[in-house]
Amino acid sequence: MWKQYHFTEQDFSAKAFAQTSLLKLLEPLKSFYSESGARLSLGVTSTLYENDTIPMEAFARPLWGLVPFWAGGGKNEVFESIYRRGLAAGSNPKNPDYWHECHDYDQKFCEMAVIAYGMLFAREQVWNPLSEQEKANLTEWLWEINRHECCACNWQWFAILTNLALYKCGQPYSKERMESGLAMLESYYDQGGWYNDGNGGEKDYYNPFVMVSYGLFYSIFMGKEEPERCARFCQRAKEFAKDYIYWFSAEGPSIAYGRSMTYRFAQAEFFSISLLAGVEVLPLPVVKGILVRHLTWWLNQPIFDNAGVLTIGYAYPNLQMSESYNGPGSPYWALKAFAFLALPDDHPFWNAEAAPLPQLEKQKFLPNADMILQHGNGDAVALVPGRTQTDGHSHSIEKYSKFAYSAKYAFSIARSQMTLAELAPDSMLAFQVYGCCFVKNAAESTKISADGVVCSWSPIEGIQVTTHIVPNARGHLRIHEVTSNVDCTACDCGFAIPTDDRCEFSCKEQAAFAEVRSAGGYCKAEAGSANGCGKVLVPDPNTNLNAPKTAIPMVVYQIHKGTQELRTQITYFEQE
Repeated sequence: MWKQYHFTEQDFSAKAFAQTSLLKLLEPLKSFYSESGARLSLGVTSTLYENDTIPMEAFARPLWGLVPFWAGGGKNEVFESIYRRGLAAGSNPKNPDYWHECHDYDQKFCEMAVIAYGMLFAREQVWNPLSEQEKANLTEWLWEINRHECCACNWQWFAILTNLALYKCGQPYSKERMESGLAMLESYYDQGGWYNDGNGGEKDYYNPFVMVSYGLFYSIFMGKEEPERCARFCQRAKEFAKDYIYWFSAEGPSIAYGRSMTYRFAQAEFFSISLLAGVEVLPLPVVKGILVRHLTWWLNQPIFDNAGVLTIGYAYPNLQMSESYNGPGSPYWALKAFAFLALPDDHPFWNAEAAPLPQLEKQKFLPNADMILQHGNGDAVALVPGRTQTDGHSHSIEKYSKFAYSAKYAFSIARSQMTLAELAPDSMLAFQVYGCCFVKNAAESTKISADGVVCSWSPIEGIQVTTHIVPNARGHLRIHEVTSNVDCTACDCGFAIPTDDRCEFSCKEQAAFAEVRSAGGYCKAEAGSANGCGKVLVPDPNTNLNAPKTAIPMVVYQIHKGTQELRTQITYFEQE
């Protein structure tokens, strides 16, 4: 059995209720801290970085919720004691729980950012209680970030904020490191508020997680010293919000897309930070509505274990979808969404209504995000051309290369390429050939406009595909021009629909279409080409991020040597 909560929007609307809700999430952690407080042991799964770092990460990440809680006047003596003792012990080389020195690209650099967050926003709980020797130890340990390389991506912000905190606390800091990091970030900026996550990097949740949000964070503390730069960060946030609102569905969740999905409700962090920065990126009731619906939706999902600890996974515990850098404490990055707890008691947020999403265009081209967003039936769907470069992150094909991504149906992760059931190729065209299954990875070329998406790709040598994705009122039409030098089978797949066998659902297979309908949603794949045949694929359990059991409607085509055109209508919007 898992720990099941029953939150309502009211639990995040008034300050006292929101504080209580946060503590309800953190209370189960108390029995897992080390005696010194500097380490938090929540599980035994490992990561690509050192096992010794895992409990340090777990110690740090609850601060993303506790810091704004303290900054907004919240009191909890137990947590104040844990973090007062833990910061002193973890940065003391003579203590058995010392976090140790760092090396280039060390995971601990990510966690320094939240300690900096505490030194800036909650100095009375995080910095002031330390003795002079303890402050010197913590400063020395944080300086490790200036002695080593950080990844050339959003990590540059970790070095900037760490030095910003040292500067504001009157400690030695590296202005040069701040300036070099800010210059790198500037080179990643594209337009419309969007950054690439490093040169050639993706435009995914690392924009709201870090790239745009930390610019707002920086502006809160450096407005007097650097008014022009801070004004630029705030202006970019306003532009970003006009696009980012389209990622959120009317019911609360936002589209599942890209890596680091286990950070879950950190997806709403940007709106929370904008409140602290005093930047009106959207009308206040709209921002409040997005935040409270998002938190309510997420915290009512079965995402906690039976001790009440947040698990790795997405809408349920699932190690298969995790990144190689996800440790047992990593999911607590989600608490960044609670930044709004730092708002003063008299801030108008607390008395504002939680408004529904404003009337959004049913179809919106976001040229700076390389996406077409569709809204309907309580869902938000992104049509994307995919990437033209590969990277080393886990399951990057599934996270970036599908044709469509949904807030309601999330996406599925492959177990293997041996069978279609293990591949779980929702929103993909899968080829069965040579005893295996193959799908789109990096595209050779892509083009996107308000009219649709075009991408050219090859699943395996000898098969070449050009795909046109044309959005329409029911969903989208796919037109694939396939040139093959081998006879094979191709399966054009829709979304993975939840099919819990304890509830009623239906699957239909007919000559020209297949459809799946349940209380969790609906999708239909319909052949527009003569030789298509409707089938329903039952993928392996636990392959989808939102639902442990699903079924995928698809159209199966027989591919012959030469060139042929396939047309498939994917329907997921029923008439409202």
